[in-house]
Amino acid sequence: MAKTLTTYDPAEDLGSEEAMAVFMAEALQTNDAAYIAHALGVVARAKGMKQIAEQTGLSREQLYRSFSEQGNPTLKTTLAVMKALGIELTARTVHA
Repeated sequence: MAKTLTTYDPAEDLGSEEAMAVFMAEALQTNDAAYIAHALGVVARAKGMKQIAEQTGLSREQLYRSFSEQGNPTLKTTLAVMKALGIELTARTVHA
């Protein structure tokens, strides 16, 4: 009997606010804009894309497209989604 592989969706493992925060913190540490945008999309899916769409005033389709692997969300969209998720950006100095 052949086994069927399924696509792993990390959103399924982000069942708590803490897990979402840790996931985003680790993504931000990469300094990779594409990966950070993708991670934000994963967290939005974990939270519920319908809820995020309602809170931001953006369509679910726009959110899925913006945070897909080929997506390139604007800063405005990114900040709106982060606000809806209860995630904030902070600034700090980096010591070499």
